[in-house]
Amino acid sequence: MAEEIYEKLARHLDRLPAGFPRTESGVELRILKKFFSPEEAELAVKLQMMPETPEGIAARSGLPVEELAEKLEAMSRKGLILRADRPEGPLYMAAQYVIGIWEYHVNDLDEELVRYMDEYSPVLFQSMSHLKTQQLRTIPIGSSLNGEGAILPYEEARRLIEAQNKILVAPCICRKEHTLVGGGCGKSVDTCLVFSGGAHYYEKNGIGRVITQEEALGILKQAEEEGLVLQPTNAKKIINICLCCGDCCQILKNLRRHPKPAEIVHSNYYAQVRTDDCLGCEACLDRCQMEAIRMKDGQAEIDPDRCIGCGLCVPTCAGVAIDLLQKAEPDRYQPPDNIVETFTRIAMERGLFG
Repeated sequence: MAEEIYEKLARHLDRLPAGFPRTESGVELRILKKFFSPEEAELAVKLQMMPETPEGIAARSGLPVEELAEKLEAMSRKGLILRADRPEGPLYMAAQYVIGIWEYHVNDLDEELVRYMDEYSPVLFQSMSHLKTQQLRTIPIGSSLNGEGAILPYEEARRLIEAQNKILVAPCICRKEHTLVGGGCGKSVDTCLVFSGGAHYYEKNGIGRVITQEEALGILKQAEEEGLVLQPTNAKKIINICLCCGDCCQILKNLRRHPKPAEIVHSNYYAQVRTDDCLGCEACLDRCQMEAIRMKDGQAEIDPDRCIGCGLCVPTCAGVAIDLLQKAEPDRYQPPDNIVETFTRIAMERGLFG
């Protein structure tokens, strides 16, 4: 009976936009058993991707409202479901596995869980890589933008930060999990920026700390120095910015295995070398997280199929020979207005509607 409820929960999570694909090994069920008790799994499948009061969920759960409200609150505090606090009372909704349940357990990792996720992440990535809409996009680091062409506010990290009224920084789960099993890159861990309602949820669950805009801009500067890729929400109105490295980030690691990363990543920029100015110093090779740069006849050459437009190579070029250029129409990407539209697009592309 317990096994059946985890199968049911796996199907439920897979019907959410971000998906939860099945595997032959069943590692996804072992992950769920690490997070959910059978009772919690039974209740989680009753929730939808829309906020509801305990009263609205009660009829589906078969539990008295007061008992249900207590259980929902406990599950939200454990990072198993989402909670939105309102003056009239809390609302609850289903949480997706990624980005969601997995990230909410950044402070609860153990070696077994990390091994399970390391086995599962390539399957999860592959299941979503064919979609036109991804959960994250890539924007350039600030110093790579030369001011030529109109820089839209949703493509400039500083302006995205300055538009926020509540900011929280949380540990990067990817670097934390790799460090836990004896790996890691040694780069900063407290780098995941969360905003607005997401920041409230993280704060109340004890994940990370609230910071000022000035502190957030300082984290961006540090990320640029360390060579981290900026990956905000794939929407104009963002709810987070991930600061990622190719050594630990599950997305970038799996993306790097793809023959043409540029086909998957949502980015409106690409790097180009002016060969006459290239000194052949090779500084750009270490900065590139996608292995998009190689040396040919003593000069750097960028593979456009692998370049994701992060801009990391630009400020370290000794010869100032690399430009970050905007893509021209019709190749420019227009992100959804908000996260609801993002997930609606993903759900439609996965055939979850109709």
